[in-house]
Amino acid sequence: MSEDSTERARGVVARILARTGTALESTAGQEHYSQAGELEREARAGTRRIQGLSTELEEISEVEYRQIRLEKVVLVGLRTSGSEEEAENSLRELAALAQTAGSQVLDGVIQKRSHPDPATYLGSGKARELAELVAADGADTVIVDGDLAPSQRRGLEDVIKVKVVDRTALILDIFAQHAKSREGKAQVELAQLEYLLPRLRGWGESMSRQAGGRVASGEGIGSRGPGETKIELDRRRIRTRMAKLREQIRRMEPARRAQRANRERSKIPAVAIAGYTNAGKSTLLNALTGAGVLVEDALFATLDPTVRRTQTEDGRAYTLSDTVGFVSRLPTQLVEAFRSTLEEVGQADVIVHVVDAAHPDPVGQIQAVHSVFETIDGARDIPELIVFNKVDLASSEQRAFVRSLVPHAVLVSAATGEGIADLQHAIADMLPRPTEVIDCVVPYAHGALIHRVHEEGELIFEDYLEQGQRIRARVGGALAAALRAVAYFEGLAGEDTSGAEKDEL
Repeated sequence: MSEDSTERARGVVARILARTGTALESTAGQEHYSQAGELEREARAGTRRIQGLSTELEEISEVEYRQIRLEKVVLVGLRTSGSEEEAENSLRELAALAQTAGSQVLDGVIQKRSHPDPATYLGSGKARELAELVAADGADTVIVDGDLAPSQRRGLEDVIKVKVVDRTALILDIFAQHAKSREGKAQVELAQLEYLLPRLRGWGESMSRQAGGRVASGEGIGSRGPGETKIELDRRRIRTRMAKLREQIRRMEPARRAQRANRERSKIPAVAIAGYTNAGKSTLLNALTGAGVLVEDALFATLDPTVRRTQTEDGRAYTLSDTVGFVSRLPTQLVEAFRSTLEEVGQADVIVHVVDAAHPDPVGQIQAVHSVFETIDGARDIPELIVFNKVDLASSEQRAFVRSLVPHAVLVSAATGEGIADLQHAIADMLPRPTEVIDCVVPYAHGALIHRVHEEGELIFEDYLEQGQRIRARVGGALAAALRAVAYFEGLAGEDTSGAEKDEL
């Protein structure tokens, strides 16, 4: 390799190992925005990878092998189309994912090919070069920026002699570390097993088939194998476990449906906060509601949805839910496993789409999130408010660019509070409003209905009379019917409370 090409390769590696171009770039060197979730952050730190673990290939089954922790990794990208800058940006994001998983990234390689090699993904020559690089760096794992077929992963492992994982396996590993609720843990485990099942393999003589030689030709007594091999046992156990997990998730669904039904019965509008991972969704939820949820400068810090109740300046109540972050090429297994969680987005009245204003590629973030929305029933039909967060970290050029990108977007900083009031006004304007205006006197014995008016409707006027409490309010159809069943409408100073009131409001 010439001196110029060597220097160029070093420059590529330096850029890959930096945070530039990733969801973590805008917060590089920044302290955590708040102390929220400090205990959970400490617990997560305890799951980080341990230095010094051996990962040599041994005569063990795939399930046992995959439990070995990632440690020192080399990243590999394959550029089949697009620019060199796009390939580097993708590999830098992979480096950020690996660091979030607790790995130490040692090196990175980008191979240019017209199409992936069916045997080793990279090609035999590049695979041998990679084996030399891995041995020289002392790495124990190679992470490929793409999805590997089982045969490609096996072929690459056989050449480089260390564990090989792809982008999907890495993201699944991060989710497994961060899930904390029973449903979240079950969803992640199901996604991992669905990914692992077609990729089982073993090494060494203990993995051989249970029967061969004379047995295959009909000679059985005294020459049969011991029964199921380790791989066959693993497959059977995995399928059994997957069936149990699906049943667990199915049993958890009624509780989630009941919670949604309660919110629908109360007619409280729902707002879902969605967006790219590490865009600042949890920080924004804390700024809007004081929820105190975990805030961490890491990818996929939030997996389990958090729902908090708040209200507009004029007293209208609504709920805000913080959802799992998205990423480009989000694994299909995760989208399927987290479908019940993603339904929080599909059931919302308004989607607050949070974008990192300081990120070098906000357009790519928006497109990645919209591609996930396409997989959620009804999500693209819900009113969407795009919010550019982290403007305190954005340059004046970045601010101007995002303003031109989405003219009606709101620019905020959840860390400093800049623009939060504008965001609250924008959300209030987009919330659905009750449809009927009612002016009546409600007997004091029906105070529960008055409470519902305060909770669900928009109170315009109230007064206390001898026969009951007079209210003028905008309410939903069901509550209006309940009020008409018990309230007095005569003797209200001859006012016409039908069309004139509605026009005025």
